[in-house]
Amino acid sequence: MKSDSVSCMSRKMIPVLVILLVFTGTALKPSESPESRYFSIARNVELLGDVYRGVSENYVDSIDAAEFMYAGIDGMLETLDPYTVFLDEKESLELGELTSGRYAGIGIRISEMAGDVYIVSVFDGTPASQAGLHVGDRIVKVDSHDVKGKELEEVKNFIKGPSGSRVSLSIDRYGEKKKRYRLIRQEVRVNSIRYAGLFGSVGYFEMSSFGNRSADELSRAINEMRAAARIGSRSMSAVILDLRNNPGGLLDVAVDVAGLFVDKGDRIVSTKGRDPESEIRYQTTKAPVVKELPLAVLINRNSASASEIVAGAIQELDRGVVIGNRSFGKGLVQSVISLPYDCTLKMTTAKYYTPSGRLIQKQHDWAEGARDVLEQEKLQKDETVFYTRNKRKVYGGGGILPDIRVDADTLSGYEASLLKEGMLFRYANRYRASNDSIPEGGIDRKELMRDFDRFVEKEGFSYTTESGTLLEEVKESLEEEQGKASGKIDSLIASLENEMKRLADERKSSESSTIALALEREIMRHFDEEAARRSFIEDDPVVKKALAVLQNPEKYNNILRP
Repeated sequence: MKSDSVSCMSRKMIPVLVILLVFTGTALKPSESPESRYFSIARNVELLGDVYRGVSENYVDSIDAAEFMYAGIDGMLETLDPYTVFLDEKESLELGELTSGRYAGIGIRISEMAGDVYIVSVFDGTPASQAGLHVGDRIVKVDSHDVKGKELEEVKNFIKGPSGSRVSLSIDRYGEKKKRYRLIRQEVRVNSIRYAGLFGSVGYFEMSSFGNRSADELSRAINEMRAAARIGSRSMSAVILDLRNNPGGLLDVAVDVAGLFVDKGDRIVSTKGRDPESEIRYQTTKAPVVKELPLAVLINRNSASASEIVAGAIQELDRGVVIGNRSFGKGLVQSVISLPYDCTLKMTTAKYYTPSGRLIQKQHDWAEGARDVLEQEKLQKDETVFYTRNKRKVYGGGGILPDIRVDADTLSGYEASLLKEGMLFRYANRYRASNDSIPEGGIDRKELMRDFDRFVEKEGFSYTTESGTLLEEVKESLEEEQGKASGKIDSLIASLENEMKRLADERKSSESSTIALALEREIMRHFDEEAARRSFIEDDPVVKKALAVLQNPEKYNNILRP
């Protein structure tokens, strides 16, 4: 959407400016009269238009008129919050893909490692799966585009295209000659239930987003798991809904998801806008799919928006136990407003409140600048007390505070460094190329680590602790300030470097078993993604805690009915 004509661009963008300023109420106070409000808006539109036109026509260097306008809109909206954004034609299309959970492509996930682009996941039943593409395949070209050094988003756009159109991928697979795959793009539906499985008699459901079909997908997964349990002469005794790292999605879908577990007519969430009379209450409209089974909802600091609506409702209606860490605290409602020329405005128009009145939004210091656009808002304090249906105390402060706090395992510095450089992935890629399957008795971890150590050495990987990195910075600073350091300083630096190397080697040795397990799972993922995911879940401390609570009726009931 670029134009060579400044005046043409100016005329086209005036409707956008009017819509933006009318909706945001720039520089207005609620007490202003309608006449004063109208005059202020008209004056500001004229002022902004004059500045835009004057700079576009007279600035010392030529200006891209469209990009200049978009930059101005972006700057204006940045004074509000990170979720109020202007989307151009391309970004508007991507928003549609996110909310619908479908797009036209070939059904792969890709990632960049050490400057190369690899396939890290292949969806079943898609053109990529049918063509025989594998996890670990390195993409060399998409059609005539060499992807080396390209931004990941650019590579994704090369792969996407209209349904029914053709795309070719040049693939480098470890141990084989380069091969070209010709595929026909089709509509790809991404299921928001990332994993579903029975752990003993407990059904586990990991949900990655809240798209148009998410509630139906979760309902279907629950019914399928119940049927699978019956085939094995069992019954599903409880449910774990894992919303960790789920950034949220559509409000009505959050209400429908919560409605799978709570009574028809229960209030799930309320929204309140700038107008005190604007409150809207959202209630469930259908009978629950799972009413009688014990329920645990898992959250962490990356659970946001719709995830927090569901977790908050389940907690306050005393329908289940919430386990994990305090959630993100994103309690802002965005309305999607269509603008001229296929553009979109995604604007915050209200805030979320739980059934008891807790504000989900956490205090964030977002807007920084010379002008104060927003009036200071009053947020609930951490110690503000609210009550659940059974009169349990829950607290404000933003986000959802779990009933049971459990910290997930965190990556060590060494493992994080290996992952960042793609060492585990690339070694697993090599392992799969050299082995038809994983040995029935499992992989010998000692031999695995010896071979892995040789691999990382050959690849030139070097691990430095955080202290070692700081020492290197000190060394460079001394050299800049004093030129060649004195013999004493040289000796001291050398001694410290040896100590840092010793500490790094000690850390690598102490984490050997952890790295071996992570490496084994990555190898398993290259052969069977679902089996690898299950192995990870089985060792997850948060899931283990949820299973322990759900399988202890007395403890479960004591939490919900103190």
